[in-house]
Amino acid sequence: MTGRVARIAYLVTGLVFVVLGVLGAVLPVLPTTPFLLVSLWAFSKSSARLERWLLEHPRFGPRLVAWRTERVIPWAVKLTAWGSMTASLTIMAVTGVPLTALLGAGAVMAIGAIYIATKPSRPPRDETAAP
Repeated sequence: MTGRVARIAYLVTGLVFVVLGVLGAVLPVLPTTPFLLVSLWAFSKSSARLERWLLEHPRFGPRLVAWRTERVIPWAVKLTAWGSMTASLTIMAVTGVPLTALLGAGAVMAIGAIYIATKPSRPPRDETAAP
């Protein structure tokens, strides 16, 4: 892929995932932050202006900055993610999804849940700061 084609591909990827992230902000079953993290990554490869816009966005920016600087996942986001995974798995089980699909989805969700659990919920306290 040439530089120009790659930049356009990253830009389109970023825009698509921003749309998905915004939809996730209003639809209860769709996540927001993971899509915006993909957008942020794609914009970092294609558009400094859009990357800055996303980082400075009043609603989405603080979580993205916290992730980028400290790898922080706020407690409310963790609870939402775990709740969404549980609800999704429950819906799959109730609707009669084949056992292999249910086990596969459960395994992937368990990996995601464990990953989320290993991340801090808030930035580490600065021990050098004045009380």
